[in-house]
Amino acid sequence: MRLRRLSFILPVLALSLIFASSASANSVVHMRYLGGSDGTGPYPVYPYMFHINYSSSVTDLICDSYNNQIRIGESWQATETPFLQGSGLFGSTASLDYRAAGLIFKSILSGKISASAGQWAIWGLFAANATTQSTYTSVGAGAVAAYYLGLAATDPNSAYSGLVLYTPIKGSQSWAQGGLPQEFIGYNAVPEPSSLMLLGTGLVGLAGAIRRKLGKA
Repeated sequence: MRLRRLSFILPVLALSLIFASSASANSVVHMRYLGGSDGTGPYPVYPYMFHINYSSSVTDLICDSYNNQIRIGESWQATETPFLQGSGLFGSTASLDYRAAGLIFKSILSGKISASAGQWAIWGLFAANATTQSTYTSVGAGAVAAYYLGLAATDPNSAYSGLVLYTPIKGSQSWAQGGLPQEFIGYNAVPEPSSLMLLGTGLVGLAGAIRRKLGKA
């Protein structure tokens, strides 16, 4: 009886720990661009639609790099990183801008701000020339950027739960003339690595308690 119980507990425990460790690791993914939504102004805005890792399902992402170029049908490889766990295309000096961009994207998803205002606000965080465009002013992107920069300075890391960064890998793009592709932010409503690790730790304690109890039986 003891062996049967332990043979059930230990595999569950092992899988939980493996899942927790893999969720926190970076991975390289294949991205194929399908097109973007027409918004206010001359450029597409969120959602930018992708097939990721050759999946037939469509993943919607938002762009953060105004000065890079992509075209429909282009593909490349990108590093998929849990938000705030990597430096991204713009480096660690832009950490506050990344935090603000993440909050803006979540507000787009929740319907608090429009896709056009949020998209242009994110572009303006990382590219000064985006702020000089007439669309940036007309959609009120400056006020959006300023508001979320303020929130980003104080909001805890838990506010960025579920966000993922897709940073292009130089030289992997199918359209070489376009240069380095754009960087994108996505959202996956999945448990955070810290929560998964906590679950794994709890299972370790549970397995130990059961083992001690069985030892006394």
